[in-house]
Amino acid sequence: MDLRGKRICVTGGAGFLGARVVAELERREPAAVIVPRRATCDLRDGEAVARLYRTERPDVVIHLAAVVGGIGANRANPGTFFHDNAVMGIQLIEQARRAGLHKFVCLGTICAYPKHTPVPFREADVWNGYPEETNAPYGLAKKMLLVQLQAYRQQWGFPGIYLLPVNLYGPRDNFDPESSHVIPALIRKCTEARDAGAPEIVCWGDGSPTREFLYVDDCAEAIVLATERYDDAEPVNLGSGTEITIRALVEQIAAATRFGGRIMWDTTKPNGQPRRCLDVSRARERFGFTATTPFAEGLRRTIEWWEARRA
Repeated sequence: MDLRGKRICVTGGAGFLGARVVAELERREPAAVIVPRRATCDLRDGEAVARLYRTERPDVVIHLAAVVGGIGANRANPGTFFHDNAVMGIQLIEQARRAGLHKFVCLGTICAYPKHTPVPFREADVWNGYPEETNAPYGLAKKMLLVQLQAYRQQWGFPGIYLLPVNLYGPRDNFDPESSHVIPALIRKCTEARDAGAPEIVCWGDGSPTREFLYVDDCAEAIVLATERYDDAEPVNLGSGTEITIRALVEQIAAATRFGGRIMWDTTKPNGQPRRCLDVSRARERFGFTATTPFAEGLRRTIEWWEARRA
């Protein structure tokens, strides 16, 4: 799909990832990039979504909007995370079908994979078990959108694709301690402990789980490439293809933020999924995406942004 001259709607387009996707799209010279805002368009409301499509007449929708958070936020809000994410996606896809859109791009979540998925995670494994319990409501809500897209393609030929990004990080991430993901949470914890002269920080779990991270600008590039080049029913992983233990991650962030105190582990708190690392060959083969930002470089940029913001 040539995006020049297209009208493209990006839900969540003012957010951490969405702003990067919008910038990447602008380089393709679309006719317009539409970013609906929560104050004027509740994406959980089918009529509001239908009105958005009638008014803005998008050719393509890229659905990034989501209610998200780390382990603590998922444990505190399982009902909200399930309902809002499921209903937003269902309404957007259904109204897109009725409006005859040219393409629908839906972002899923790595939380959709089963708790004990063999590493590296392959897209064919997404149905081979139940997700990790602390984020299962969110993961299952997002996975239902894959079912919807595949069913709509089968019955009506609906041109929807589904992407599975791994954990994202980068400048302008969410650093709110109540809802942030692991990298911004640890950066904030280490910098505040350093500045306060605290002798130690306490981290959840035992540090043994592994995680894979994708720099946010790389993810934006992947989404736009998939929009242009991919049109199939099967989901596609978006990641870097490398993993790091949480223990090593904490040590790396502590060193990069110059926190010299002890790192303590609260094993009464959950670890989350034991391992996360993706097979990223399908994205490379089907639409030419390979992550290019080294983790150490992306982490440095993220820390520098946070330090400047605090200053």
